[in-house]
Amino acid sequence: MNNDIEIRNLCKNFDSFKLNDISFSLPQGYIMGLVGPNGAGKTTTIKLMLNMIQKTSGDIKILGLDSVTDQNRIKESIGAVFDTNYFVQDWTVNEVERYIGMFYDTWDSAKYKSLTNKFGLNSDKKVKDLSRGMQMKLMVSCALSHDARLLILDEPTSGLDPVAREELLDIMTEFIGDGKSSVLFSTHITSDLDKIADYITFINQGSLFYTGTKDDFIDGFRIVKGGKNDITREQEGKMIGIRKYSTGFEGLIKTEDLRYFVTLACEPVSIDDIIVFTNRGGKCND
Repeated sequence: MNNDIEIRNLCKNFDSFKLNDISFSLPQGYIMGLVGPNGAGKTTTIKLMLNMIQKTSGDIKILGLDSVTDQNRIKESIGAVFDTNYFVQDWTVNEVERYIGMFYDTWDSAKYKSLTNKFGLNSDKKVKDLSRGMQMKLMVSCALSHDARLLILDEPTSGLDPVAREELLDIMTEFIGDGKSSVLFSTHITSDLDKIADYITFINQGSLFYTGTKDDFIDGFRIVKGGKNDITREQEGKMIGIRKYSTGFEGLIKTEDLRYFVTLACEPVSIDDIIVFTNRGGKCND
């Protein structure tokens, strides 16, 4: 199986933050969700992949090419979408094509016009007069108009209304329909992952917590519950995170550790449960 993204031992040091030894891969033809709390390192990882900032160490290959030495070839074959638009605010939809299209040898004007028409984008309307949802559709139109094989999107559904969010998720699903294209998108909206993600990479506090299939991610954890006197110190030590109440507790454990919790009630987890409980150790009191 070919990998459209391969990241090995990626590190980036800042004064107050460190992205530490991140490794994951995305097989061709699939969608990966990049998740984690705010400040976990998701956007940093994407910027490193796009060579927008320089890595401290590690290897990044995009579509089989080195992200630094082959960056020009890579940019011809990927479409990038960010959580805020990167166009000049006074450009019209037509002018966006004129100024963005010149950077791509494979730019397809007919496809751009088809996409903007499909999305209801008025060709004479200025970027600054478009809603957030329409600006996102404009960025997606550009990303899909130069024969991209890989879409990389940073928080693309953040702030979108439910209708616009569903439309964008549909676009990502359609994009991989040929089996030769792939999508990586970061998000904090876990329902997006439930709907379209095949793989999940979870970064927490700059470190890799999990990478693999979505099904294995969910199956790998459980929620256990009990009264306030039902838990031993040994059991609490094996929890990834715990929330204590006046009458009891609930905690996140690895499924492989279930044998230590046979006296407690056990429930399946959601993606949201895993993220909440692992954030800062997940230990909190309500």
